[in-house]
This record gives sequence, C-alpha cells and structure tokens, in this order.
Amino acid sequence: MKAELKAKLLKNLNPKNQDQGFTLIELLVVIIIIGILSVIALPTFLKQAAKARQSEAKNNVDAMNRSQQVYYLENQTFTEDINMLSIGISSSNNYSYFSVATADGITSGVANKAKALESDLKGYAGGVFRTAGQTTQTIMCEVLIAGTDLPESPNSGSACDAATQTRMK
Repeated sequence: MKAELKAKLLKNLNPKNQDQGFTLIELLVVIIIIGILSVIALPTFLKQAAKARQSEAKNNVDAMNRSQQVYYLENQTFTEDINMLSIGISSSNNYSYFSVATADGITSGVANKAKALESDLKGYAGGVFRTAGQTTQTIMCEVLIAGTDLPESPNSGSACDAATQTRMK
C-alpha cells in the first residue's frame, strides 16, 4: 500500500499538462495584431525620417539669417554669397542653399533659401529685412507641400508667400 500511495503522490505532484504550447488560432491572432500595428506605425516612422532630414534645412536657413544680420551690422548691406557669411554651409544630398536679394535690392533685404533635392522633403525660405530704424527683422517660411519646387521668397519680415507658412519670426 505504501508503494501505491507513493505512486499516487508522485502522480499528483508531477502532473502531465497536455495543454503545452500555443494553438494555431492563438498564433494567427498574434500575427494579425502585429500586422495591424505595423500598418499603423510604418507611415509615422517614415514621416519621422523626413522630419529629421528637414531639420538640417531649418537649422541652416536660421544660421544664414543670423549671419546675414551680423553681416549687415558690419557692412550696412546684405550678401548673396553665402561663403561671405563664414558659416561653412554647403549643399548636401538633401538640400541646396543660396541667397538672393529682395526686389528692393541687396541693401534692403535678402532671402536665404533651402531647396529640397528629394520629393519627400519641404523647402525653406528665410528672410532678413532692414527696418526703418536700421535694425533687421527675420522670418522663416516652410513650403506647405513637400517637393523639389523652389520656395518663394518672403515678402517682408512679417509675412510669408501664400504657398508657404511661417515657421518662426
């Protein structure tokens, strides 16, 4: 009897679980959930990569705006040659950079531009304008629709073109 009791005790202490592993339905549900989450997350992830590349242009146009302000303070005029600004900005795989005088001439204002070289990036245009008190005012505009079109120059230190939106003043 003792042997019988030991056998029952061992049988109860070490039960064999026949429900080990996952069923096919459980695995399919998990795969479907992962697929749905991937479909939701992938576009957001791709947009974040474009935003990271766009930050290059924002930073460089802002640096060009600030350097134009310093250049104006020293020379009483703006420059269309970004090499004269001594900030070391050059074209990259994502953007090309340049400056152009405003319609009123190089002594009244300059537009600093970042032209997107890839269709999923937005272009940027910054402007530095002389005010009545011989100070300067800046603005940065972002193109509304991504693409390789050249951004329009800001009209003044307070307004962007209709195809762009104001990013910072």
